[in-house]
Amino acid sequence: MGQSLGCFQVGQSTVAVKEQFGKFDEVLEPGCHCAPWCFGYKVAGKLSLRVQQLDVRCETKTKDNVFVNVVASVQYRALADKAADAFYKLSNTRGQIQSYVFDVIRASVPKLNLDAAFEQKNSIAKAVEEELEKAMSAYGFEIVQTLIVDIEPDVHVKKAMNEINAAARLRVAANEKAEAEKIQQIKRAEGDAESKYLSGLGIARQRQAIVDGLRDSVLAFSENVPGTSARDVMDMVLVTQYFDTMKEIGASSKSSSVFIPHGPGAVKDISSQIREGLLQAQATEK
Repeated sequence: MGQSLGCFQVGQSTVAVKEQFGKFDEVLEPGCHCAPWCFGYKVAGKLSLRVQQLDVRCETKTKDNVFVNVVASVQYRALADKAADAFYKLSNTRGQIQSYVFDVIRASVPKLNLDAAFEQKNSIAKAVEEELEKAMSAYGFEIVQTLIVDIEPDVHVKKAMNEINAAARLRVAANEKAEAEKIQQIKRAEGDAESKYLSGLGIARQRQAIVDGLRDSVLAFSENVPGTSARDVMDMVLVTQYFDTMKEIGASSKSSSVFIPHGPGAVKDISSQIREGLLQAQATEK
């Protein structure tokens, strides 16, 4: 009954275009409407007011002669107050938008090097959006958002870029490793120098303690035993140290056979050699 009377409904986020005898009559909002066919009314078509998305892939060349595929996503919708223009003025909305996207991208990207194109994606998207807004507003469409979602260089170019980045990272890693080894060597050398310095201080203090001990022994012996000279005391000290050395050699489990002259004459020779060495050293210093 409703269809025979020309009654119909328009869904939400949609408008219908009504004609009378082939001429535009009005735009019908969502709801129930009547268009009696007997009076020449009919619904010419419906137009969605929802946001739609169009993905455009455009091949172009950068300033440094690298071919890239630029993928742009355009989000657009028809305006309710200009529904008649959107319905009648354009027969292929998506094709029209794609042509403008091609035009702007191929005019913008060739001015940039490949690295700059990646860095200025937002600038390219803004240029595309501004151009589309000016062109499509006359046809009853609004450009909601334009995005440059991807820039794809040629496969060989991408491989070369990856190899360059890998080589740069390897170079940085090698420099860091060399710097770490350098620091280790410097610290090792500083530690070795400090160790030797402390060892030298220890040896010097040890020798100073020995000299002080010998001096005290000589003085005490000379005072307690009348008639003895410093030379007699030194000879006795040398003999004592000689026997202590022989004792240590014999007590060591790891010592091998050692043949040295032994006897009172040998001890006298040793003390004479030490004394002559000291005298020669003093003469040389003078």
